[in-house]
Amino acid sequence: MIKEVVTIDENSTVKEAAEVMNKFEIGCLIAVRKGKAVGIITERDLLKRVVAEAKDVGKTKVKDVMSSPLVVVEPGMELEEAVKLMFQMKIKKLPVVDEKRLVGLVTLTDIARFQPQMIKILKQLAKRQSAPKSMKKVIDYYVV
Repeated sequence: MIKEVVTIDENSTVKEAAEVMNKFEIGCLIAVRKGKAVGIITERDLLKRVVAEAKDVGKTKVKDVMSSPLVVVEPGMELEEAVKLMFQMKIKKLPVVDEKRLVGLVTLTDIARFQPQMIKILKQLAKRQSAPKSMKKVIDYYVV
């Protein structure tokens, strides 16, 4: 998992969110309210909910376009279970929370790239059911 997770206040504008993503060259931010993780804003969220709808980036708040509620896992969760949860929830990023404190982020791309045993599991899952649209590109590129 990535241990240094970049966050943004949910009341920040999407312009500020995009600037932070660009600065750190990352594809998502965890949105926080009073220090607590409450959502995630991804490049896909910006495309679908801001750009495609021609919203004003200087006025639109992160909380208005972020994905919420946040699906999280605990640090001790087995990678296989995390992958199954991603598949079930049709998501590619899972914040890792330890006793309500954000401690990391695990992504499908990280798992596919660095965990050869996960490739076998992803292949088995992809054979049993078609991959969710949001995951198809990663699975086709790294797995199949």
